[in-house]
Amino acid sequence: LPADTAWNEGSGPVEVPPAAQPAPVSPEAVAECARALRSGEPCLLLVTGRALRHEGLDLAGRIAAKTGARLIAQGSNARTQRGRGRVFVERVPYVVDQAVKVLAGLKHIILVGSKMPVAFFAYPDKPSLLSPPDAVGHVLARPDEDLIGALEALADEVGARSTPAPVTNEPPPPPATGAITPEALGASLAAMLPENAIVVDEAVTTGRGFFAPTRAAAPHDWLSNMGGSIGMGMPVATGAAVACPDRKVVCLEGDGSGMYTLQALWTQAREGLDVTTLLFSNRSYAILRGELANVGAGNPGRKALDMLDLGHPDLDWVGLARSMGVPGARVTTMETFNARLAEGIATPGPYLVEVVL
Repeated sequence: LPADTAWNEGSGPVEVPPAAQPAPVSPEAVAECARALRSGEPCLLLVTGRALRHEGLDLAGRIAAKTGARLIAQGSNARTQRGRGRVFVERVPYVVDQAVKVLAGLKHIILVGSKMPVAFFAYPDKPSLLSPPDAVGHVLARPDEDLIGALEALADEVGARSTPAPVTNEPPPPPATGAITPEALGASLAAMLPENAIVVDEAVTTGRGFFAPTRAAAPHDWLSNMGGSIGMGMPVATGAAVACPDRKVVCLEGDGSGMYTLQALWTQAREGLDVTTLLFSNRSYAILRGELANVGAGNPGRKALDMLDLGHPDLDWVGLARSMGVPGARVTTMETFNARLAEGIATPGPYLVEVVL
C-alpha cells in the first residue's frame, strides 16, 4: 500500500468479498472410488482437513463400516474432533517402519483431501512411499474440493447412509499413578481432559503415546502441527484461547520446541488467557537424536550430541513461566502430575506444569 494510505481519506467502505466455496467433486471420481470399495480387495480411506470434523468422520465411519475399508488420517492434521461419542481415526505413524507395517497389504487408497503417504524425510535403505508399491491411489477429493460433499456422495453411492458409524463409547482409563511415562501421561489426560477442551499438540517424541488413549476422553478438538517446524505450540494455544475464551485450552509442549516461542506465556498472562501448558522436560532435542540415528550417524561425537542437549545448565520452566506472570509447578510422579493438572484445569487463566522426564 502507498504510505499516504495511513492519513488520507478513504473513498468509502471496503467491500469484503464472499469466501471462496470449495469446488464440487466429479461424479466420475465418486464412481471410481465406489468401484474400489466394492472390489473386495483391502481398501483404506485416508482422510484429512474438514473430513476430520464430526460430520466428516461420521460419514467416513459409515462408509468404512459398510464396505469393510479401514479409516486412517494422514500423519499431520490441523484439527481433529475426537473423544467419546465420535468416530476414532488413527494417524499414519511418523516412524517409517511403523507406517509401513500399518499400511501393509492395502490394494486401494481412497484419498479424501490427502495425498499418497510418504516419509517425512528420506533415509538410507528405507522406502519413501509408505504404502505398498502396488497400492492404487484413487482421488475422491483434492484439498481444495468439497470434502464433506464428496463423502456424502460416496456414502450414497455405496449405500452407507443408514449404516451406523462406529463411535467411541468406552470410558476413559483412570488417572495413572507411579512413574511418569508417555503411556501413563496419556491415560491421565484421557481421564481428566474437560469436555469441549482444545488440545494443542506439540509434545513431539513424548506425545506419540497420547493419541490412542485419549480417544476415550471427553469430546475435544486436537490441533497439530502441519509441517516440520517446531515452536508452534504455545502461539497456537494462545490464538485458540483468544478465539474461544469459553473453552479450556491444554497445550502439550516439548521443552526444545517451547524454547522457540516461550514469550507466548507473557501474552497469556497479560490477556488472562485460559491455557494450561504441560511442558515435557526431557532436556534434549530427542526428535533430532532420533533423526541423527535414522540417517546412519550411529556414533556421533561429543560436539554433535551437545547441540541436541538442553542441559548444562538445565532450564527452569517454572521460573521462566513465573517471570512472565504465569504460575506453575514441577512434577516428578504421576500423582503430583494429576494434582497439578487438576489445579490447572480448575484455575481460570494461564498455568504451567513442568513434567520432568
